Amino acid sequence: MLRRLHGLVGTKRAPAGRAVQRDTFELTLDDGQSLEVERRRDPRARRIKLSVSDRGVRLTLPPRASASAAARFAHEHRQWLALQLELHTRDVPAPLLRDVSATLPLRDAERPLRWERGRFTRIESAPDDALVFLLPERAGPAAQARALRDFYEGEARADLARWMPDYLDGLPRAPRRFRFKLMSSRWGSLAPDDSVALDLSLVLARPSAYRYVLVHELCHLRQANHSPAFWAEVETRMPHWREEREYLRVHGSRLKATMRSLLATGTDKA
Repeated sequence: MLRRLHGLVGTKRAPAGRAVQRDTFELTLDDGQSLEVERRRDPRARRIKLSVSDRGVRLTLPPRASASAAARFAHEHRQWLALQLELHTRDVPAPLLRDVSATLPLRDAERPLRWERGRFTRIESAPDDALVFLLPERAGPAAQARALRDFYEGEARADLARWMPDYLDGLPRAPRRFRFKLMSSRWGSLAPDDSVALDLSLVLARPSAYRYVLVHELCHLRQANHSPAFWAEVETRMPHWREEREYLRVHGSRLKATMRSLLATGTDKA
């Protein structure tokens, strides 16, 4: 019997033969802006839900909801949608521009950035706390994006190496491995083979929020659910976890959008 994946947002399998159906429609806001909305009919949905993420606008419907009811719901919430779109794009930087961008976000701060020519494409830390982006003359945008992604993953793994010894005691076993990817809504997940997936955008957040997600996923090794017993495990290891969850709720969309914007010059396979 297949086991269920567990993460910060739990997942459920759709009943056999009832796949999620997707299409799109256009919605016009009061200012005349025309939006493409993904209409997603999901067997697991219990109500109509409108959401905004770095991947666009989505309208989720339960199986029996009519298309006219969905369109009416979106139209009635167009002012809310305009506000969410404004908040979602606020303070999100443009893609990293070679020889132009002067800072790089990392761990809830902006690090000074210098551009230099080098034999290999990579990012290094300088003695003055600045970051140096080394690029060959002919390196293109895709090479730049790969180097940036490699840098962020290296920093994220360095954090894991520092923190993991604090949390191994009391676990039934260690995670099999860690993978970093870009996630649309969740921050982490634990797979049936005990491998942990984490959102690469966590390296842009304050370190305590990143640690919370790590603790959350590690606690699933003891409690494969979100029961009171699970939250007791989290509380034992991180008493201030509620503050970190709230931080991610408030700043999460911006962090995810920032990472996608920074890596926009390359190919995203996540």
